[in-house]
Amino acid sequence: MKKKNGTAILRMSLLIAGGIFLLGAVMYVLAVCYGKYSWTQPEGLLSIYIDHITEQEYEEMYQMLDVEESGGITLEDFRQRNSSIYEGIEIQNIALKVLESDTEQLSVRYEMSFDTAAGPVSFENEAYFTEGEDGYRLIWTDGLIFPELESEDKVRVTTYPAMRGQILDRNGNLLAGPGTAVSVGIVPGKLEDREASISRAAELLEMDVETVEAKLSESWVTEESFVPLRSLSKIQEVEAMAVDLPEETRKEWERQQQLLEIPGILISDTEVRSYPLAEAASHLIGYVQAVTAEDLEEHEGEGYHTGSVIGRSGMESLYETELKGEDGCAIRILDSEGNVKRSVASKKQIDGETIRLTIDADLQKKLYEQFREDPGCSVAMNPVTGEVLALVSTPSYDNNDFILGMTDAAWTSLNEDEDRPLYNRFRQTWCPGSTFKPIIAGIGLKTGTLDPDEDFGNEGLSWQKDASWGSYFVTTLHAYEPVVLKNALIYSDNIYFAKAALKIGAENLAVSLDDLGFNQEIPFEIRMTQSQYSNTDGIETEIQLADSGYGQGQILVNPLHLACLYTAFSNQGDVIRPYLRYSDEPHKEVWISQAFTPEQTDRILDGLKGVVNDPHGTGYRAHRNDMVLAGKTGTAELKASKEDTEGTEIGWFAAFPADPDTEQPVLIVSMVENVKHLGGSGYVVQKDSLVLDSLYPTD
Repeated sequence: MKKKNGTAILRMSLLIAGGIFLLGAVMYVLAVCYGKYSWTQPEGLLSIYIDHITEQEYEEMYQMLDVEESGGITLEDFRQRNSSIYEGIEIQNIALKVLESDTEQLSVRYEMSFDTAAGPVSFENEAYFTEGEDGYRLIWTDGLIFPELESEDKVRVTTYPAMRGQILDRNGNLLAGPGTAVSVGIVPGKLEDREASISRAAELLEMDVETVEAKLSESWVTEESFVPLRSLSKIQEVEAMAVDLPEETRKEWERQQQLLEIPGILISDTEVRSYPLAEAASHLIGYVQAVTAEDLEEHEGEGYHTGSVIGRSGMESLYETELKGEDGCAIRILDSEGNVKRSVASKKQIDGETIRLTIDADLQKKLYEQFREDPGCSVAMNPVTGEVLALVSTPSYDNNDFILGMTDAAWTSLNEDEDRPLYNRFRQTWCPGSTFKPIIAGIGLKTGTLDPDEDFGNEGLSWQKDASWGSYFVTTLHAYEPVVLKNALIYSDNIYFAKAALKIGAENLAVSLDDLGFNQEIPFEIRMTQSQYSNTDGIETEIQLADSGYGQGQILVNPLHLACLYTAFSNQGDVIRPYLRYSDEPHKEVWISQAFTPEQTDRILDGLKGVVNDPHGTGYRAHRNDMVLAGKTGTAELKASKEDTEGTEIGWFAAFPADPDTEQPVLIVSMVENVKHLGGSGYVVQKDSLVLDSLYPTD
């Protein structure tokens, strides 16, 4: 019996304990829900209220109020008023300093400071409280946001957009800057046959009908609103009347005239970012686009907002910080009649910086026009100063299309084009072929492994070191005598330079190429792919070494890097650092000091002059009677295997005035990906010759 009573007592104790726990839990929940902000001191309540502003926790702020004493404001009205102002001014970094607390008046005088889109703001203010059974509560008025703010007042944030900086060429020609397009839109109230008109407009603008309808259904649209649909290129009427109007421009003009025939369609001018060189410089200049949510998150605190643009590629991206400028902003309190009651904060706009490049727009266009249909690239630079005068990648795309808005069909066409117009070829590395032979010659002379006057002997048109090479032979196109360095350059003899590479040796060659900038970043504003001499850590076989001697094997060179190495022949052996930012006083900076000695470069230059000026030279097509050019051709074979007879051929030509004192000297290096059925490197020589003729016209 005692055992039973003991069990009952134990159960009763557990029930009581459980009840107490449950009661405590309920009281805790009630305390959290209704008494969370019960503070013994008003300043503590004010402090936590201010903390919630930063986190945009408006419901928590509302729970701290004495709602009745706060005019009976509803949660929704409270949230709307506070969020629209605090988020509109982009408040952050709030600091609170209590100046005085009056326990009798239940008030706290304080100083509040914070940062906004228009700059820092600080003011003194006073908050009032009530005291009840659950502690203190805050009496809210609009004046807690700003001291002068009343319920009928509005806080207006005005943004003054900074003008994006221009990009200019060396002569002040515009490469990127303000331009004019036309905005095509609909005024809904003027549509006559809505369904048919929208369908026709969508067809002409290459848009979906659903997209047009969605724009017309936005909340701000009225019957009299101009609803922009798409921007198009502006074509002047006088331009459209030209007899030789390009077919593409004619079609665009006709499209715009057809749009204007639709009742309710209006076309008006609009300012846009413009790229006058278009396809000729799109890979170099790049383009801007509207910021995305990801951009705003990544660049938080850098002055970007929903209406901002950001550089996506090329110079627009490289110099984004300098170009974008800083928007101006003003925060004002307006009374019920729209009059300015107080200016809270303001900052002036700072327009973006103008960026001037060493690029010569005319030369850029000339090189593009010559190679526009050919997958390839061109680099032009002043071989004495290092100023880069042109960077061209072909085929190309019109960067203005990214500004005006590209249709899905146009984007798909660009991406699926087998010639890859979006691919930036001047940033990549390519097999240099025979254009690499002068570099091998320089290394051989510098390491003392090559005697320029030694006759290597006439081997005919094919050669192998010994039977250990099996069926592999090095081939060349011309037999000549004597087989010395100068003639080997003139005739572009693969066998000579294969032998030269074997004399240099794999380790010697690898170290020398590392000294010449291989496997390292080019010191240039644009990041280029690093040149290499092997797919592994070193040159592993004799055949690979021999092939490297005439620019094949696993040699891959960036075109700008190759151009830089050629500057040694204009600077007595110094390799000049390339640069892109223009200066009124060109600053020559040496990248690799005495890559070769003056004597060595003179010997090589003698052969390079022969390439262009000797009738047997592979670059003789570029020969001129009025000046002496030096240069080197190159044809690199790309085969899947030794037996491959369908491989492609990369064609090269590098050319420059042999006299470094030539007025405005220009070094051009051009490459075309597939010249097998176009005449080999001669195809590139012919096109570069036309550009050189325009640079140095005869009297």
